[in-house]
Amino acid sequence: MGSGPDDIRAETRIETADPETTLKAVTDWFAEAGDLAALGIASFGPIELDPRSDRWGFITNTPKPGWQNTDFAGRISRALGVPVAFDTDVNAAALAEVCWGAAKGQRVSVYVTVGTGIGGGLVIDGKTHRGLSHPEMGHFRPRLDPSDAGFAGVCPIHGACLEGLASGPAIRARWGMELSALSQDHPAQEIVAGYLAQLVVTLQAMFQPGRIILGGGVMASPGLLERVRLQAIQQGGGYFRGDVREILTLPGLGDRSGLLGALALALDLSGSQSSSA
Repeated sequence: MGSGPDDIRAETRIETADPETTLKAVTDWFAEAGDLAALGIASFGPIELDPRSDRWGFITNTPKPGWQNTDFAGRISRALGVPVAFDTDVNAAALAEVCWGAAKGQRVSVYVTVGTGIGGGLVIDGKTHRGLSHPEMGHFRPRLDPSDAGFAGVCPIHGACLEGLASGPAIRARWGMELSALSQDHPAQEIVAGYLAQLVVTLQAMFQPGRIILGGGVMASPGLLERVRLQAIQQGGGYFRGDVREILTLPGLGDRSGLLGALALALDLSGSQSSSA
């Protein structure tokens, strides 16, 4: 069995359709691979992660049409006859970055994706964080930028939460295009950076992570990372330990963090089984 990104034998991409079509395509592909010891699933959410629940492994009240209340992990495990590790895509991405990427060697680290939505995963001492459920970092409510006060936000649940203000759809809703297509002196650049900086400072206050990794399509906007760093330094007021220029970074694994996160989950599960055998 492989032990990291350099040992991947095969990859494929399956477009997300309805659950029946998608899960059959997934299980068919893995069945052809054969000889699986364990399988990791890094899923969009919300999902049920409590192993005591009879709904463990389900995608729950997701806004993705047709996927509500889908038994994701259970169906794949039964179809392939292998144990399955199940977590959010951002928790898994955070774990991959600890194993092989920008957070390697850090006790506490956070991975945040800023794209069609905003979500965050937290790893402490090599384990992803789970409370009553998984983290929902994109749904905290930042202070509104004064020049943004007339915007209600696009989140269907919370309106002007972070996701409702700084995700890709939120940017397009009020400026008509992606952040990367706007000029560098457009007000949107500093407004979005300010919201993301509020998340950075909040994470520092709560967890003091050694790394905060910002991934996702919005972060491809030129200069955005440095804008967030500068605003986080200003907002933090020198109070928190560590240099934000080093703490805040892009993914070391690029756009493969989520995929490799599923591998990290599977390796962790198979290792746990071996140690308890």
